[in-house]
Amino acid sequence: MIKKGMLAACTLALAMAANAQNAYDAERVLGNELNGTARFVGMGGAMSALGGDISVMGTNPAGIGIFRRNDASISFGLNSTGTESRFNGTLMKEDKTRASLDQLGFVYAHKIGNTTSLRYVNFGFNYHKSKNFNRLFSAGGQLDGLSQSWQLAQELDYAGVNSVSSFDDIIAAQNPYKQYWNQYPVLSVMGVTTGVVDWPVIDGVAVTELWGWDGYSNNFYSEEKGGISQYDFNLSFNIEDRIYIGATLGVYDLNYSRYSSYTEDLNDDFGEANGGYTLENYYRLEGSGVDFKLGIIARPFEDSPFRLGLAVHTPTWYELTESYNATLSSDILAHGSPYSQTLSDDLDASYLTYDYKMNTPWKFNLSAGTTLGGLVAVGAEYEYADYSSTSLLDMEGYELGGQPSVEEFLRGVHTFRVGMEARFAPQFSVRAGYNYTSAIFNDDAYAALASYRTTTDFNNVKARNTFTFGLGYSGSTIYADLAYKYDMYKSDFYAFDDIALPKTEVDNSRHQLLFTLGARF
Repeated sequence: MIKKGMLAACTLALAMAANAQNAYDAERVLGNELNGTARFVGMGGAMSALGGDISVMGTNPAGIGIFRRNDASISFGLNSTGTESRFNGTLMKEDKTRASLDQLGFVYAHKIGNTTSLRYVNFGFNYHKSKNFNRLFSAGGQLDGLSQSWQLAQELDYAGVNSVSSFDDIIAAQNPYKQYWNQYPVLSVMGVTTGVVDWPVIDGVAVTELWGWDGYSNNFYSEEKGGISQYDFNLSFNIEDRIYIGATLGVYDLNYSRYSSYTEDLNDDFGEANGGYTLENYYRLEGSGVDFKLGIIARPFEDSPFRLGLAVHTPTWYELTESYNATLSSDILAHGSPYSQTLSDDLDASYLTYDYKMNTPWKFNLSAGTTLGGLVAVGAEYEYADYSSTSLLDMEGYELGGQPSVEEFLRGVHTFRVGMEARFAPQFSVRAGYNYTSAIFNDDAYAALASYRTTTDFNNVKARNTFTFGLGYSGSTIYADLAYKYDMYKSDFYAFDDIALPKTEVDNSRHQLLFTLGARF
């Protein structure tokens, strides 16, 4: 009997999926962060009904129809991410700051006439970074006997390694990774070849179970890089200055990389120091996607600036390529000598690279906005996407084995945005905004060890709150805007799946200072 109690029933159902993709892979790609022009960010992105900003072509394409002059802008700034983790009384902090080009776009406003029903036909292009992956994270502390090694042992037991002979066959195999590919979890096999998982002989008699070790303490570190770049191409129409219709073609370029290191110090059954092991993972995800957005804005009352907006976003159809490598090194004293295994030494790129498709859910946006006395603009909007309907597919269009985890662990996400802009001098404005995005994961979400995956950690992200402030200058031709964004959310991190493992409570934050320079002509 393996002495560690994991989420056995669910893990057994999902652990041996023929692919590694799951709800956590989907979550990484889903959604977008508040970014764009400094005016857009300063107002919390709540401009879908107000329009008149280049960035709205990514939320409600009809907002570009409000332009009556050509417009071009560029935005850049500084991003600082911070994490603070707490595990069993141990506090760890990480910070990372980087400069970035956040937005570049233009609008060409083509006037049709003053008396025709169709007043303007406008064209627009905008680049912005819709998601920023740059993040450092560390966590660790006292394990109190729990260990990742017991998860690896249990997964092998689920896969049918339940005798000394089957265990010895793995050790004796010339290349156990190829021989047992798609039969046993790769990481568990690495555990066997490095002594992290054992079938020990005690007093000359083999025990009747796979064996893990008692963890004394652990340390986890990860560094993530990259982002999702979004390129929007817009066509919009102004009908009688009352109805605005627009469409946007979105093209996405995804680039993500992650290095992680997990170390355990071990004890033997007598509570004495027993060395330890380190697992290093290298992961890269690249790909591209495309979607289509339709929007309409209406001014229902002829003598009122009040506007209502509606936008529908199709799924983003991604084609993705992931690649990974891992090294597991151990110096467990009970074995007398160190061991090390690197997957790429035994497996070529065809084993360590995988192509698949991901289709994000439909998204719906409702918005309202108005101006008060020509001095104050206010906007509000609501957005909904059912992320549990995300599809994971192979390149032939067949559902992947990790799809059930998406349907079970992801949920519908609600986003609320409000913002205001007040002119305190003829050419100067002040702005403020707020965003709330509900949690994407259900409370019981976890990541089972998949057949090909060599990571065991997962992070359950909770609701996100974003606060924004901004200043603006608008001359006859040149305008300049400055915005500050503070983004904060909590998450529960687990180094491995064990129901007895306490969660690592994480505070995540991002500070962004954004500057936009533009011209209207």
